[in-house]
Amino acid sequence: MNVQMEIYSKKVKREHAEPPGIILEYVQGGEPKTRSIDLLDLRPDTDAIALVEEIQKGEPLITASCKEHVIHLVRRLQEKLGEKEDHKFCLFKVLRAHILPLTNVAFNKSGSRFITGSYDRTCKVWDTASGEELRTLEGHGNVVYAIAFNNPYGDKIATGSFDKTCKLWSTETGKCYHTFRGHSAEIVCLSFNLQSTLVATGSMDTTAKLWNIENGEQIVTLSVCLPSLCF
Repeated sequence: MNVQMEIYSKKVKREHAEPPGIILEYVQGGEPKTRSIDLLDLRPDTDAIALVEEIQKGEPLITASCKEHVIHLVRRLQEKLGEKEDHKFCLFKVLRAHILPLTNVAFNKSGSRFITGSYDRTCKVWDTASGEELRTLEGHGNVVYAIAFNNPYGDKIATGSFDKTCKLWSTETGKCYHTFRGHSAEIVCLSFNLQSTLVATGSMDTTAKLWNIENGEQIVTLSVCLPSLCF
């Protein structure tokens, strides 16, 4: 069994009495799967190493190679449990992003980067921490309305436009891999599948189309009710 795994801590949401825990995300047989482990008895003074060793006995996905990472996540959860609940939110940055109004914003999975679409026909890639503009994706002939990263990977960006096309870009270089043509009206929504092999586009022509990311070919056209779609 070939298993590739990523491990994330669950957010502590005291207001909803949700228990802390960890989420295992792994690929088995080419299919993405998740498994959640609730840590009902976790306290700020719990022995994290002993707890993880106990979990390992019943969870074969937590191997010796990822044990230290799991311990690290448990300790981060303990820090959250020990925090006071007087959180305050403040304005972080104001970015003068585009010369015309924005249409959409989307983050990659880690939150380290985000993208903005605009009536100025561009999509911009930003560094979240610094607010630095990393690159501008240019090529559409009309409003860039729908945008998305191919999360959880984040190495590609899709942009859907009122010019009736969708473009696929490299996050790192800004190279345009494909321009998907076939809709007869504005593209207003789009979505990647989890494996990042397909992108779906929804249009005001009341159709959704599936596209092959590798070769840029259209796979199928579906009749849909807008304004949104997802895998």
